[in-house]
Amino acid sequence: MNRPAPRGDIGRGRMGRKARALALVAGALALAACGGRMNHPYAVKGHGAPAGAIGVNGYLWRATLDTLAFMPLQSADPYGGVVITDWYINPEKPDERFKATVYILDTRLRADGLNVNVFRQVNNGGGGWVDAPTATQTSIDIENAILTRARELRLSNLRG
Repeated sequence: MNRPAPRGDIGRGRMGRKARALALVAGALALAACGGRMNHPYAVKGHGAPAGAIGVNGYLWRATLDTLAFMPLQSADPYGGVVITDWYINPEKPDERFKATVYILDTRLRADGLNVNVFRQVNNGGGGWVDAPTATQTSIDIENAILTRARELRLSNLRG
């Protein structure tokens, strides 16, 4: 009488070990292929940053820091292109506070190379803060202010 193999023995035979070894080798080769330069036919060439430079567009980076200078800075990563402010309370409206996160997504000075998220909280009266919606126009206005400042910085650099 033929009995089925116990469940714990499935794939543990000689072929199972070979298949696992082959899968490990294939995985290692796939990961090794990810480490080189991008030689894709659609790769953007000539826009890389020189060695030792920041990883994002320098004008957008400087413009972001200039535009958000009135807010306390929590974190700034020039290689990853992320600027995070700490909570800012406007002295004229102490019952609400704002925080911003800016992502610089490109090494080129482009409008779509920037993403701004603004967070707002209001005081609940008991000393705590509650999340509140922000107008989408707020993020757009900050993006436009950063882009305008970046263009000014670029023009002043070109003029000398």
